[in-house]
Amino acid sequence: MRRTLEGTKRKRQNVSGFRARMATASGVAVINRRRAKGRHKLAITAKKRA
Repeated sequence: MRRTLEGTKRKRQNVSGFRARMATASGVAVINRRRAKGRHKLAITAKKRA
């Protein structure tokens, strides 16, 4: 049985994925801040299925 509130991968990617960030000037600023800080992950990515 599924939980009541679950997100969807597609929505997560559309809202906060790498390409969504790069589509706006403020999103690019987010990516640049995370690069400057040395983040290993710049944006969220979908899990690879085994």
